[in-house]
Amino acid sequence: MTKALLDKFRIFARNENGATAVEYALIAGCVSIAILGAVTALGGTVRDDLFGKVAAALGS
Repeated sequence: MTKALLDKFRIFARNENGATAVEYALIAGCVSIAILGAVTALGGTVRDDLFGKVAAALGS
């Protein structure tokens, strides 16, 4: 029983199906964290500077 379980575990450990999907998910997660950080850092500046200039130009 133990040998059969150990053999199944070895087969599972060698199986590489789905590894690419996991790698792409990790890349997508890292990219989304970088985008979130950039938006958070620049959000106030864009809101105050860019939209403030547009509002001043429109006279409101």
